[in-house]
Formats: sequence, structure tokens, C-alpha cells
Amino acid sequence: MTKLKLGPIVEERSFKVTVELPGPLHRDLLAYAEVLARETGQPVSDPVKLIVPMLERFMATDRGFARSRKPQS
Repeated sequence: MTKLKLGPIVEERSFKVTVELPGPLHRDLLAYAEVLARETGQPVSDPVKLIVPMLERFMATDRGFARSRKPQS
């Protein structure tokens, strides 16, 4: 079984953002949603909802970003 970096999606208050995805990236997002649904046993109703947790995960694991947010002493 594949181990994905993304887990189940949590619904929260949201803000509308419009973004244009290149075709290949959109197809990958759809494929990722299919694999995630198999992994978690929860269908992904809208693959676009994966973008937020993907961005959160990316920023949470970006060491340079984390360093830049630490207060300078």
C-alpha cells in the first residue's frame, strides 16, 4: 500500500481563492484524490479540496519557511 503525505480532509471555515491549474497538474490532482480515497477509505468529493492540506503540509515541512518565521534574538 502507498503511504501518502496527506491524510483525511478536515472541513473548516474557508476563504474563496481562484487559481488556474495547468492540465497535467489537474490530472495529477485527480489521480492523487483517487489514491487518497483508496488509502483512507473516504471518497474525495472534490479533488480541489486537497489543495489546502497540500499547501499546509508543504509549508509545515519547509525548513527555510520555518526559520524565516522564528523571532530573531
